[in-house]
This record gives sequence, C-alpha cells and structure tokens, in this order.
Amino acid sequence: MKAMVVDDSRSIRRIVGDILREAGFEVADAANGRLALSLLESGFKPDVALIDWNMPEMNGIDLVKEIRSRSEYDDVPLMMVTTETEMERMAAAFVAGANEYLMKPFDREAILEKLQILGVGI
Repeated sequence: MKAMVVDDSRSIRRIVGDILREAGFEVADAANGRLALSLLESGFKPDVALIDWNMPEMNGIDLVKEIRSRSEYDDVPLMMVTTETEMERMAAAFVAGANEYLMKPFDREAILEKLQILGVGI
C-alpha cells in the first residue's frame, strides 16, 4: 500500500509518515500541492492521500479539486488533515472531493481509524 502525505510542515509530514509506515505503507510526501502533483505526474499513485488545507504554492482544497479532475485518481481516497474546524470548510472539502476529514491535533489512533473508515490498509 502507498500513501502520499501533503503538508507544508516538515514535522507533520514526518509524524504522519511514521504512523503510516508503522501501519505498513510506503510513504511519499510533498510540502505543497504543486509538489504533490509533480509526484503524481512522476508515476506515484497512492492508495490514499492525506492533505493539509493551508499550504503555499497550491493549497489543499485546490489540490483535491485538481486530483478529482483527473479520472485516473477517481479511486484514490483523499483525507483532509487540517486545523480548519469550521463546518463550512468541512463541507467545502467534501464538495471538492475529499472522502474524510481529520482535524489537527490528532493522534495515531485517529489516523488509523480514518484509514479504516476509508477501507485502506489495516
């Protein structure tokens, strides 16, 4: 199983990446949406992507929209992992194509539970 972690925080990428690796995933990460698209275009197709909302270059919601505009990623579950807690933001993420939403701060169990809901790994 492959996972992509997209977050401008190096420490969040490391923490989430470590949790995913412990769960058996091969992990690739990117510091913003543009780098994530480059990763996808290089041939990396994740089984799940965990995406932060607020990032430079291309934010998470724009990344979700871009991924959803490409039919080859229709089956890839997308999870927003963000500090955005307003219901309007959550609704916007789901409308854009996110499958799950996890609010920061989170713990290992919360990530694993969301992955289970998505039917990925575990």
